[in-house]
Amino acid sequence: MIGVGTFGRNHARVYHQLAQERVPVRLVGVVDPDTARADAVAREFNCRGFGSIDQLVTTHSEVQAASIAVPTIHHLSAAKQLMEAGIDVLIEKPLAISLAEVDELIRVAKQLGRIAQVGHLERFNPAVRATLPVITRPMFFEVHRLSVFTPRSLDVDVVLDLMIHDLDVVLSLVNSRVREIRAVGLPILSGKVDIANVRLEFESGCVANFTASRVSTERVRKLRFFQPKQYVSLDYGRQDVLVFSVGPGDPSGTPSANPQIQVVKPPTTSEEPLHAELKSFLDSVQRRSTPTVTLDDGRRALSVALDIVAAISEHGRKIDLDRIHA
Repeated sequence: MIGVGTFGRNHARVYHQLAQERVPVRLVGVVDPDTARADAVAREFNCRGFGSIDQLVTTHSEVQAASIAVPTIHHLSAAKQLMEAGIDVLIEKPLAISLAEVDELIRVAKQLGRIAQVGHLERFNPAVRATLPVITRPMFFEVHRLSVFTPRSLDVDVVLDLMIHDLDVVLSLVNSRVREIRAVGLPILSGKVDIANVRLEFESGCVANFTASRVSTERVRKLRFFQPKQYVSLDYGRQDVLVFSVGPGDPSGTPSANPQIQVVKPPTTSEEPLHAELKSFLDSVQRRSTPTVTLDDGRRALSVALDIVAAISEHGRKIDLDRIHA
């Protein structure tokens, strides 16, 4: 485990848990430049703590895979060093700070034949997985991801911190190129954009509205979309989905107040998304198979996110936001 801040520690916890569940994996060590933190997490999960990747790879030549949860600016250097040492990687989102860095990651992984997965966690949410079979032609999305303020991940805008989860999910469901972006965002409690609203129009004609905030008084993670004769409501937190269909629909459905509308709740199996994500990563490593979320997927989500950040900046210039904020 490379980087054991808040989220890196969670990775270490789940790897340790997977080993206890007899998944064929052993947590060898954790790496953090804060050696006191590395040692504390290592003691907690019965492994060794290291102050650098160099120390890890020279001490443990048997390491086969690693999760990377260091600050985004260090993703490329950490992943390259590990892949060049023959280690497969899972890189937390956002994948890198620029598309040029992502392209370098893609080049290195391909050249060295390494498995490389991106940590877009919500792809492994049971609610998202249960939604996939009901997708036909989604035409309108309304997505909200609201969180209370914490001092973590303030090195990036809320778009790259929170909204990118939903961008990745929607891009995977729509499977169409983005035609137009309209966006507005504001810094509230940090030096970066803390709340943003975005409208994407896709070449397919689909429109998606996103709101992301890390300065909310409540925690909300919901995605809703409409497609011909159906409305689908997904709650990431509750890990459930409701499908409202017009007409006869599914005979197992429950009639609503309107007898012409059937309501179906697709079955889900509750599971911590990180648990499912790391199991999937380990399976790809063992089978040498394509990960569920590839570097190309991560590049696509980052490309749109960076375009949104640029659109927010342009909107701020148009309304002279810096003067208003001052």
